[in-house]
Amino acid sequence: MSSQEPLLAANLSVDYRNKTGVLRNVSLLIERQEILGLVGQSGSGKSTLALALMGLLSLKGGGVKGKILFRGKDLLKSSEKELRAIRGKEMGIVLQSPMAALNPALSIGVHLTEAWRAHERGNDALGSASIQAALTSASLPHDKDFLRRRASQLSVGQGQRVCIAMAILHRPALLLADEATSALDPITQSEILNLFARLNREMGTAILYISHDLLSVGALCHRICILHEGQIAECGTPDAIFNSPQHEYTRKLVAALPSAPTRKNSGTRTRQDAEKTLLEVTPY
Repeated sequence: MSSQEPLLAANLSVDYRNKTGVLRNVSLLIERQEILGLVGQSGSGKSTLALALMGLLSLKGGGVKGKILFRGKDLLKSSEKELRAIRGKEMGIVLQSPMAALNPALSIGVHLTEAWRAHERGNDALGSASIQAALTSASLPHDKDFLRRRASQLSVGQGQRVCIAMAILHRPALLLADEATSALDPITQSEILNLFARLNREMGTAILYISHDLLSVGALCHRICILHEGQIAECGTPDAIFNSPQHEYTRKLVAALPSAPTRKNSGTRTRQDAEKTLLEVTPY
């Protein structure tokens, strides 16, 4: 990875009104152009962390303490106006359920146009070109018939690709993918993982890939962090996590896998390695 300062450096704790210690002194570092995997069981705090990084946790009644440095700026000290300028432009998010994320009353074209206008004014030609480029990057058509469709007229896989197109419309530096493949069938999962790898390689977008599926994380990511009971148990390369896990919880996760991915080379993997491995590992 780059010798520059990290793209994101966070150390935070999260409490809810009715539950304290949901996240406790969680330290997370994401380098520029890195794909970092975050793995943990349901209830471990993965989605809470994603919402905290986006400055959206207050909508769920949560409070954040600590620091979230994004491009050197502490987001926890930023105003809502400043955060709105970052969300969707410099930092995008893809959630688990595309059909819940998309408005059933709006066409796909309107979704994308509104996402564009949230951060850009005027120059409709540039907006149209950017929408076409985002749809192409997400392996979707961009003809008028497709843009007129609504969420109910899409498959779940197409809906997730639309959400990804919206998230990358402004070519963000960081993309948060929160259980973005868990609602998909295995073939579509593999296609979306390949898409993330390609976006990372071609656009240079860093990705925080959050999942309970250690196999898919191992296939895609340069590093993996294990979240357990509100704390980071350990972080390491896929080779280190699969071949020499240090924490007891990580060892249990690896032991529970139906089969561990085999790796031809040790050490930090390149983005090309990640995409190639996707062909060898089929997420369950």
